[in-house]
Amino acid sequence: MGKRGRQREKLTAPTTDYTSPDGSAVLTLRGSMTPATRREYAELMTFGTGPAQTSEDRWQRGVEFLFERLVAGWTVSGVATTKQKELLQRFRFASVEERAWIRDVLREHLAEWFPDVEAP
Repeated sequence: MGKRGRQREKLTAPTTDYTSPDGSAVLTLRGSMTPATRREYAELMTFGTGPAQTSEDRWQRGVEFLFERLVAGWTVSGVATTKQKELLQRFRFASVEERAWIRDVLREHLAEWFPDVEAP
């Protein structure tokens, strides 16, 4: 059989679900990160390089960068969001409490899956 006729199995990263303390939201995070993504994140978090100049700015950009790269889905009050553009829009309009929870989840996820990556 020719190459065109073969069905290739699509590789997918493992995911982990994290439920909010009040149980109203579930954040699904990927368990893999490419070497290029790791390098880009490390550059972003390095002081004096890239657009982030203050530690607060680097911290905010780092959280958003990780959110964009690691979040595979976010369900809030039964409404699931999985498209990248919609996830990022939802994140940008998240409340202070939601952002704090997301930041804590990202830190926990990095510690478990990516211990060599510095958490924001």
